[in-house]
Amino acid sequence: MRFVDTNVFIRYLTRDNEKKAAACFELFQRVKVGEGQITTCEAIVSEIVYVLSSRATYGLSHAEVRARLTPLLALRGLKLAHKRVYQRALDNYAEHPTLDFEDAVAVAHMQRQKQTELYSYDRDFDRLSGVRRLEP
Repeated sequence: MRFVDTNVFIRYLTRDNEKKAAACFELFQRVKVGEGQITTCEAIVSEIVYVLSSRATYGLSHAEVRARLTPLLALRGLKLAHKRVYQRALDNYAEHPTLDFEDAVAVAHMQRQKQTELYSYDRDFDRLSGVRRLEP
């Protein structure tokens, strides 16, 4: 098993460099058909979302980011701790365009733990049903 960095995902998802995109496609195809396993971490997933949604780079909407990244996270050969949390976070992110991805991850962790209250000064949480924001 080998670790995969942000730029490999970005090259594949954006195809902004055809040669590198083709090589990344081949890697993900091998993983898809069970010819290998790869791993990454939550920091990489967050960076992918940040880069794809950044207006300075690709400027994709939350829904577009989710649509592109979800199939990769679903690869059986991609190992990621709490993978379902990040899949749910992408759903939260797409459903709430004003929500930062990091906040969407926090809510996904809350949902996994069946928690409904959090301490925060961030009023963006007030827009989410099922989440009650408290101030310390």
